[in-house]
Amino acid sequence: MTTYTLDWNAYTALARKTVAEGAVLLKNDKQTLPLLAGTTVSVFGRNQFNYYKSGTGSGGMVNVSHVTSPLEALHQHPDLTVNQSLLDVYEAWLQDHPFDKGEGWAAEPWSQEEMPVTDEVVAQAAGQSDVAIVMIGRTAGEDRDNTADPGSYLLTDVELTLIEKVSQAFPKTVVLLNVGNVIDMQWALDFDPSAILYAWQGGMEGGNALVDLLTGAVTPSGKLPDTIARSLDAYPSTPYFGHEDRAIYKEDIYVGYRYFETFAKDDVLYPFGFGLSYTTFDVTTETVDMTEQQVTLTVTVTVTNTGTRSGKEVVQVYLEKPQGQLGNPARGLVTFAKTQQLEPGQQETVTLTVPLTEYASYDDAGMTGHKSSYVIEAGAYHLYVGTDVRTAAHVATQTIDTLRVTETLSENMAPVTAFDRLKPHKTETGYDVTYEATPLRTIDPEVRRLAERPAARTYSEDQGLTLKDVYEEKTSLDVFLDQLTDEDLAAIVRGEGMNSPRVTPGTAAAFGGVTDRLTAFGIPAACCADGPSGIRMDIGTKAFSLPNGTLVASTFNVDLVADLFEMTGLELRKNGIDTLLGPGMNIHRHPLNGRNFEYFSEDPHLTGMMAVAQLDGMHRVGVTGTLKHLSANNQEFHRHDLDSIVSERALREIYLKGFEHAVKRGQAYAIMTTYGAVNGLWTAGLYDQNTRILRDEWGFDGVVMTDWWAKINTEETEANRQQTATMVRSQNDLYMVVGEPGANPFEDDTLSSLADGTLTRAELLRSAANICQFILRSPVMERTLGQEATVDVTGLPEETDDLNEQAVTHQQLQSGVPIVFDELDTSTGSSHVFAVTAEETGMYHVTFEARSYAGELAQMPVTLFANNMPVATFTFNGTNGEWVTQTKDVFVFNPHNYFKLYFALGGLELKNITFTLTESFHMKNG
Repeated sequence: MTTYTLDWNAYTALARKTVAEGAVLLKNDKQTLPLLAGTTVSVFGRNQFNYYKSGTGSGGMVNVSHVTSPLEALHQHPDLTVNQSLLDVYEAWLQDHPFDKGEGWAAEPWSQEEMPVTDEVVAQAAGQSDVAIVMIGRTAGEDRDNTADPGSYLLTDVELTLIEKVSQAFPKTVVLLNVGNVIDMQWALDFDPSAILYAWQGGMEGGNALVDLLTGAVTPSGKLPDTIARSLDAYPSTPYFGHEDRAIYKEDIYVGYRYFETFAKDDVLYPFGFGLSYTTFDVTTETVDMTEQQVTLTVTVTVTNTGTRSGKEVVQVYLEKPQGQLGNPARGLVTFAKTQQLEPGQQETVTLTVPLTEYASYDDAGMTGHKSSYVIEAGAYHLYVGTDVRTAAHVATQTIDTLRVTETLSENMAPVTAFDRLKPHKTETGYDVTYEATPLRTIDPEVRRLAERPAARTYSEDQGLTLKDVYEEKTSLDVFLDQLTDEDLAAIVRGEGMNSPRVTPGTAAAFGGVTDRLTAFGIPAACCADGPSGIRMDIGTKAFSLPNGTLVASTFNVDLVADLFEMTGLELRKNGIDTLLGPGMNIHRHPLNGRNFEYFSEDPHLTGMMAVAQLDGMHRVGVTGTLKHLSANNQEFHRHDLDSIVSERALREIYLKGFEHAVKRGQAYAIMTTYGAVNGLWTAGLYDQNTRILRDEWGFDGVVMTDWWAKINTEETEANRQQTATMVRSQNDLYMVVGEPGANPFEDDTLSSLADGTLTRAELLRSAANICQFILRSPVMERTLGQEATVDVTGLPEETDDLNEQAVTHQQLQSGVPIVFDELDTSTGSSHVFAVTAEETGMYHVTFEARSYAGELAQMPVTLFANNMPVATFTFNGTNGEWVTQTKDVFVFNPHNYFKLYFALGGLELKNITFTLTESFHMKNG
């Protein structure tokens, strides 16, 4: 058996390095940074006390023992002094202005109330210190988009006044932005602070890394993964974002810098790929080897550190295609590379290759005579090399004499709703915005799907074969699966969760062996867990909180990202998890998308390469990531019901392209679809996407799962959670999730569709094979056969050493029947976890029976957590030894639940807890 070592110190160092390389320095006048030894800093902004390690929702719910904030790291730095007088002012104000966590799912505010500062406070701080740091914090996340309001995308009046006053009083002011995605930056022009650093959300090591940057221990090398425009209205998608029912992608392929560099350069404050350093570099293109006969072109670039500090630089290569008949953006990123650490005077020559396929554009209308094909149109192709999209210099031109077809495909996922899409019109000074009719669907996808059904297969009855026999190559997977009954097959396409007792406690789902019959065939239950920012375990198990996706992309360093996620892979193995539900790969179509923090960039190439890097790291140790969300998941508001209306060209060149890179280059073998629809069909049942593009065109041979409690439809039916037959027909293999897969609690239509012939056994077997193939290549198979690799953890601080699976027994939750606790430790700070399986979900009266011999004015709060989220606090006074009860309403959402009791103050004796159902709720109807 293999033995791995997870070095927690190395893990921490890699995360810290990633944060330092991903933070983006936008401005650094007056040599404000780095801070000199002996500097006294005044830190403004309440965000110094409430650093956001990540955004909210499933992608941010990582339990950690400690997050190092920038303020803490500043205090710990031996060469810096923090202005204590100013700190005292803030701490006194916070006594009456506590942090607002919000109540429930997606309820945390985007920002916290800011302390107004007086001229006197600012003047006093300026007299006591050398440099000011103003910290601004924002969060958003799943089910909660940003808004175009103060406190979200815009700064509040209090924040604006803060930056204005501090920038006027201090000759050197650093504004540090602890945000998940770009925000409005007009204040940078209005108040002119001397330095601005996009710190993003850096996970548990964020504070240490930012102080590394502030002090010059690390030289900034991060680059913007998104364009920062002068106003929200400048983004072409703004009029079509935030609607309840439809998102019309009229901007087409002109997303982010592809739009601004083509049509609206003056609307840009900071261009894509931009980021400053403490040193300077000369970037010289030595050679460009490009001939029409070659499959790839090669660019050789020499980077020389011409400054006085060591540092890294990012070489970015952009292509300008001819407008031709199809129309194209003025720039498109085709490759990039980050140098090693270069000392002053040192140089490095980097060689970058560009496949000729990057020259191609997708013709979805047949304008070139080659409909549904990637074509290289005749004309001049210009290559640009530099360190951001705006300043990249022209280095070569290649002229293609005749049109070339690089790939002949077929029409898939085309729109059915008529709309006009953007197209450039060339003028003497540049390009004007014009529009053309978007080509609509010309085929009947259902007729085509019926013609492509797999060959019929029959039930063979039990032959005594197990999945182990397939693993040991004693039989084929098809022969093994033919033993399964129709009922077995209907169950295997249902995932169990959340918090399934079959897998690691507190994780998102189990899949595969989710019934006793399936496990009798030797099919184990594989485990998956959120998410892009680290492992979420709702039982409270601690894990490593990673830098967010936007920050990771800002590093432009694929080797570093791969090394970091190799450590995450080992952490997954240690916790018995087979796949992380990430990376998040959706495009930053609009700055207000709440989940931008989970995703990488507005650019599909950068997005794809970051996903490839993360997969590379995890694959090194035999686990994987589940790419999400396929596809066009670019808005959280009404995400279950939103129909994204988008051209086939935009899908293929922008919104699917990153996934294509991850499948072809990263060998991805797990993917999650979205909650919503693309061109009228919910992606959880979208055959064109899940079979024809993903599997037939890209060669994907893995498992596809829905997002949790997704809806499915056909063109004849409304979307709901019962149409799993449509899901299976599309080769979306798993419905995530239900409480008891063998009991069909959602009353799905798998078996009824099998009976009426609209679903075939062969289609079910196809999905069962995809699921089992995933299991066969995953650690769960090793665990089942007793061949599991061991993971030794070194360097983990003792107080956080609870990586090992907690032994918690599930008990049945019966309405009105007390759960009795014997000799429960209720001392101050203690906690107790218990697990229940609820036959019915819904609203419950939860009654605590307790007593205390403390005085009648004593206050002993007990907080009840459901799946690691606080749901109710019961505060008892002294009872003179008498048993008393308190009741609160608690909504029980999942069938499988981990509850935790936290005793903030000792002195209470808890006898029992009784859950009494008052109103039923079922997710199948939710």
